[in-house]
Amino acid sequence: MIRVHAFGFPKLGEKREFKKLLEGYWRGSLTEEELLKGIDELKLKRAQLYAQYADFVPSNELSLYDFMLDMAVTLGAVPERFMPYEGLKTYFEMARGKGALELTKWFNTNYHYLVPELETTAFKLLDNKPLKDYLFHREHGYETVPHLIGPYTFLRLSKAPVRKEEGGLPVVYLEKLERTELLERFAEALLPAYRELLRSLKEAGVRRVHLEEPALVLDVPAGHWEVVRTLYEGLSEEGLELVLFTYYDAVDDYERFVELPVSGFHFDLVYGKESLKNLKQKGFPKGKELVLGLVNGRQPWRANLKEKLKLLEELAPLAERVTVSTATPLYHLPVTVEPESSLPEGLKERLAFAKEKLQELALLKRAFLGEEEALGKAAESERVMTAVFARNDAVRRRLASLKEEDFRRELPYEERDKLQRERLKLPLFPTTTIGSFPQTEDVRKMRVAYRKGKVSKEEYERFIREKIKYAIELQEEIGLDVLVHGEFERSDMVEFFAQKLEGIATTEHGWVLSYGSRVYRPPIIYGDVSRPGPMTLNEITYAQSLTDKPVKGMLTGPVTILNWSYYPEDRPKEEVAYQIALALQDEVRELEEAGIKVIQIDEPAFREGAPLKRKDWEEYFRWAVRAFRLASRAKPETQIHTHMCYSEFNEILNYIYEMDFDVISIEASRSKGEIIEAFERFGRWDRQIGIGVYDIHSPAVPSKEEMKAVVRRAMRVLPKELLWVNPDCGLKTRRWEEVIPALKNMVQAAKELREEAG
Repeated sequence: MIRVHAFGFPKLGEKREFKKLLEGYWRGSLTEEELLKGIDELKLKRAQLYAQYADFVPSNELSLYDFMLDMAVTLGAVPERFMPYEGLKTYFEMARGKGALELTKWFNTNYHYLVPELETTAFKLLDNKPLKDYLFHREHGYETVPHLIGPYTFLRLSKAPVRKEEGGLPVVYLEKLERTELLERFAEALLPAYRELLRSLKEAGVRRVHLEEPALVLDVPAGHWEVVRTLYEGLSEEGLELVLFTYYDAVDDYERFVELPVSGFHFDLVYGKESLKNLKQKGFPKGKELVLGLVNGRQPWRANLKEKLKLLEELAPLAERVTVSTATPLYHLPVTVEPESSLPEGLKERLAFAKEKLQELALLKRAFLGEEEALGKAAESERVMTAVFARNDAVRRRLASLKEEDFRRELPYEERDKLQRERLKLPLFPTTTIGSFPQTEDVRKMRVAYRKGKVSKEEYERFIREKIKYAIELQEEIGLDVLVHGEFERSDMVEFFAQKLEGIATTEHGWVLSYGSRVYRPPIIYGDVSRPGPMTLNEITYAQSLTDKPVKGMLTGPVTILNWSYYPEDRPKEEVAYQIALALQDEVRELEEAGIKVIQIDEPAFREGAPLKRKDWEEYFRWAVRAFRLASRAKPETQIHTHMCYSEFNEILNYIYEMDFDVISIEASRSKGEIIEAFERFGRWDRQIGIGVYDIHSPAVPSKEEMKAVVRRAMRVLPKELLWVNPDCGLKTRRWEEVIPALKNMVQAAKELREEAG
């Protein structure tokens, strides 16, 4: 018997219906009833699509914001500051209100999840979202498999408040549940609530439950495995068919994993090569369902189905019940490639987005069953995907000629710092922003009109210059020290550069959700990457001509362009990163020649691309650091900034330090200053740093006292001479009526801190 089980289909909708519904509700133009009605329609479209290609239809996949937040609310893990719980009002307060939960990256992807805060061990079913969604689908004729975040992953990615002393003052930190004794305490309390959830599903008629445990591919301490065993022994007593799904890498301990008392196990056989090796060498337990993650859910390339079929035929004899699946969730992909009409010749036939991945799974099943048409299509996929594509020999020769000195600045930081301070003459606690300013409706409309040919290039550029002029004048009026041009010409920080580089394609409709309703279109790197001409020079030099204050040149770094794009699976990532870095290095040199004194090269995806197992870190960070250094090889007197946000940086500060920038800006508002403690542990930090003093993902305007508190906290462990004052991320998604008062408060906070420091 062979079946198809796909999961994680993108909730956005082919026409971004989800985004429009959510933002309409937040603006007040949709009622709660209208929002939920629209969401229900999306659910049914998804169910219909799943039913067409797969043997299982999932429920509880379409979250209104984030699935970790959903699980927290379901289990009653709502911090006291948000109580009493009032349905959607509280739910969205936790997601984006004042004091919202910390936002960070989901494993090594560009999806952001909200980190549950476990203030208490008194878990209870507060809002049984999985049951409600199962019943909704059944009412509309679909028998579904509820999808849940498994208890270990929920706990491993949550945090608990820990009280400590810092500089003689009491401070509350949020600590990850890494310590076995802490994990055990919360697991013991959580298990009854999970069991009650499963019991409620069983009583409603559920037979099979999909439990996602991607945290089991991390480095899992031996003590954690004992906790996992205890959790699943308890859950198995509820008598449901439990199938565990792991992805993004190989299971950390194969033997312990397959001994868990559940019905079936899913393995990522695209990114989890070790799992494939273990299956072949160690076999698979009798009586269990084997779910083979064969189709890549993170990359948009068509599968070589002839190759996948061969692997399926090799592994199928290991189990009586075999299911083919995607290796990872599908929400890392756009909905469908069908409407794309302007891709480079020959590229579209090589692509498969989420809908096409479902079709591939169905085709793989049919080919395995011996259907002649399916076997023919599998053979054709091999021909398409093994053809040579978009080679540039000049780029490859330049890459081959690189020497070790190409990865180093001319002078060490201490000497550069003296030159830069003399050149820039900035005050203590310099103020700046991360780069972007609000992309208001008129900006978006003008960009669309220009793209569709409704306005001329001259009209569009004149409009952008007017926006830049307004931004510069506003920043001078507010009193910021280092200015930005506002990035009004940029739809997205990666897509903008992709459109100006050769060897990278961009889509018209390939939207992917990053968090909440925030979407982006990942570019597709399909060949060797090169820069045919200047990318940012016109806008930056125009902005600088309007002011005597320094204006930052704004670039997106090579590692982020690579990690936030789809990239060729048959080429080393290191090679692609260096090609992008060389293109950016050319841009840096032209900006310097035009008189730009400060250049920011953003790397928010630097941490995100790291392998999940620490044994693989050294190789990744070796080339990631070198790629940044190659791109940022500026003159000593040019101040190089970088920016990182919403990720777990405290474990990789040694690699970040090796990037050899002059200034880094980093998030600290939602993480409640946890990152500050990491700098204290680091011990030798001597680079300038902008600690993000307010959360731009919330519409709330922070007070100057709140911002000063963040800086004062930083001053307990870092010299004041190193500190900058800035928001924690770009301001593109905010409105001017939020941004202006927030920046005024920020500048005033910096002035008062200078006065306090004498």
